[in-house]
Amino acid sequence: MSDLVTLEVRGAIGVLHIDNPPVNALSSGVVQGLQCVVAAIEGDTRLKAIVVHAHGRTFVAGGDISEFSRPGFTARPFNETLARLERLSIPVVAALHGTTLGGGLELAMACHYRIAAAGTKLGLPEVLLGILPGSLGTQRLPRLVGVRMALDMILSGKPIAAQKALEAGLVDAVVEAADNDALLNEAMAYANRLVEQGQGARRTSERQVSLEGVEPDFFDKALAEAKTRKAAYPAPQRIVRCVQAAATLPFDQGEALEAQLFEACRTSPESGALRHLFFAERAATKIPGVPADVAPRPIRKVGVLGAGTMGGGIAMNFANVGIPVTIVETSQAALDRGLGIVRKNYEASAAKGKLRPDDPDKRMALLTGALDIAAVADCDLVIEAVFENMDLKMDVARRLGQVCKPGAIIASNTSTLDIDMLAEASGRPADFLGMHFFSPANVMRLLEIVRGAKTAPDVLGTIVKLARTIAKVPVVSGVCYGFIGNRMLEPYLREADFLLMEGVTPERIDRAIQSLGLPMGPCRMLDLAGLDVAAKVVIERDKAGGLPDDPSYRSVVRKMMDLGRFGQKTGAGYYRYEGRTPLHDPEVDRVCAELAQQHGIRRRADEVTDQEIIERCVYPLINEGVKILEEGIAYRPGDIDLVWINGYGFPDFRGGPMHMADAIGLAHIAERLDHYARERGDAHGYWTRAALLTDMIAQGRKFADWPFK
Repeated sequence: MSDLVTLEVRGAIGVLHIDNPPVNALSSGVVQGLQCVVAAIEGDTRLKAIVVHAHGRTFVAGGDISEFSRPGFTARPFNETLARLERLSIPVVAALHGTTLGGGLELAMACHYRIAAAGTKLGLPEVLLGILPGSLGTQRLPRLVGVRMALDMILSGKPIAAQKALEAGLVDAVVEAADNDALLNEAMAYANRLVEQGQGARRTSERQVSLEGVEPDFFDKALAEAKTRKAAYPAPQRIVRCVQAAATLPFDQGEALEAQLFEACRTSPESGALRHLFFAERAATKIPGVPADVAPRPIRKVGVLGAGTMGGGIAMNFANVGIPVTIVETSQAALDRGLGIVRKNYEASAAKGKLRPDDPDKRMALLTGALDIAAVADCDLVIEAVFENMDLKMDVARRLGQVCKPGAIIASNTSTLDIDMLAEASGRPADFLGMHFFSPANVMRLLEIVRGAKTAPDVLGTIVKLARTIAKVPVVSGVCYGFIGNRMLEPYLREADFLLMEGVTPERIDRAIQSLGLPMGPCRMLDLAGLDVAAKVVIERDKAGGLPDDPSYRSVVRKMMDLGRFGQKTGAGYYRYEGRTPLHDPEVDRVCAELAQQHGIRRRADEVTDQEIIERCVYPLINEGVKILEEGIAYRPGDIDLVWINGYGFPDFRGGPMHMADAIGLAHIAERLDHYARERGDAHGYWTRAALLTDMIAQGRKFADWPFK
């Protein structure tokens, strides 16, 4: 019998213990242990009831996701064990605590009774990994809570609280338990009462699914919605079919359909991409040179310089988790305006039911405005979010170095500028790093953390941990122009500008890029972000001597700024706008034609295919990502993928640009880079392959093989 799963006999009650730290995942060892223990229970006539209990901080939190990609993986052994557990003639009680998710909830539903500690969360999150519950979750859950709630839980992947589970019939009792031992005692008492009352097995699979109040076209509508809203994902439509089978077919037929559709999802490229991102998020917090047990610096109070859109959004992240924030502005009017926008954001969330009615006032009470930089002297972390200008940021860094208390962490929210220069200006480079939030900062999940040459390990460890506290995905970057995301964005935007000068319309460029699954193409994206902002980034880079010796480089965006076409906010950019609706603008065609003539660029829109647009915008982006890996700016391909998924809207079902490159084929990408180098010339190195890309192809490697030995 496995040490991971054991059987303890307490009088007439058998306690099935699961002990697989840290979250009792259903590894192959746990499944084998369950098989052995259930077999032992079947042959033990002394037992009158069973309690299923898990050690540690949680009941079973799901399957071992790393095994899903294993050749020959099957859920059959676990499912057969659940069937044997459910067939027991004596009552089986599951004692739930922590996060009872995925296979853990499927195990609980195979038990006859369920009690939960008050703080327990229960759910089936498999859809977030591109799969469906594969151990009869789609069949048992509707039998317990009805088809509406079951479909909502499985399609959303969101867990529910124990009290809601009790009201729905998913659990039979919610108990106040001080610890896991107390929960086990409650479960033992519950099992003993069942025995005393003569209660036997109560099998979920034998229940009928209630269709009371369910419209005849309920499943047709659900399927149509899944096709419309989640067409690119493999699981939602199949989930609807499985829940419909639970409601309309015998249990064994629903079981067979679920097994078939689970396997189809598991082996889909979309699920592979989503699982890649799951592991990438966990790997991203492992930073070379920063021990896992490094003691973080306490962050009890935060300062933010700048109450604009970015500064206000940054402040909200900390107020949301109860951390007081001092916001500094240069004028009372700017401060009042910024705090007013923050309040409106909170009130809008409360109006939508996303916050409690009193939350806006509580969170605003954590924000203190000031007009003097000295107000941040008692803060543990100070983030400057002033205008993206090197001279200004250098001055701010110097002043913060003088004002901040010893041990305080100083961060810049710069999106492109040299963190090492700012760190040296502060006079405290060990305490300095970049914290690049993405706009809107209170919404976007990515936090690009820029590690300076002298950033102390505990400073880096503190901010990585803090990112999780404020619900961000942290990715650490080295110092270079644009870090990971914006550096890769440059060749993408460069080619969009060249395509415009060649006569391709903004609509065509955006439509081709959107066909990959991005929410918008480069032209619409820049119009929304502000063409003035984009042009000033190019200008700042030019001042630093970072532009190629090519007068046509990003000339369209610079011309748009000169013309006052800043994008949606001014009613004209790459498009003209009626309200928020982008429309074709012949003036843009005229400007691009003039620039093409000025720079000797041939107009060839009729020759350009959508595939060329994709290749010219995306393949150089991928090539730049390879260079970033080669230089050690990013630690892993998965880190790059996280940046693009969480910061730039790259579709998660493609796994990010580096994961997608594996799917396309590195040799094919290299061949197309070479093709464009021949066709367009490569005087400025725009199409030169990264050396690492050539090496990987020669050695038959993929990014999935990283790290290379």
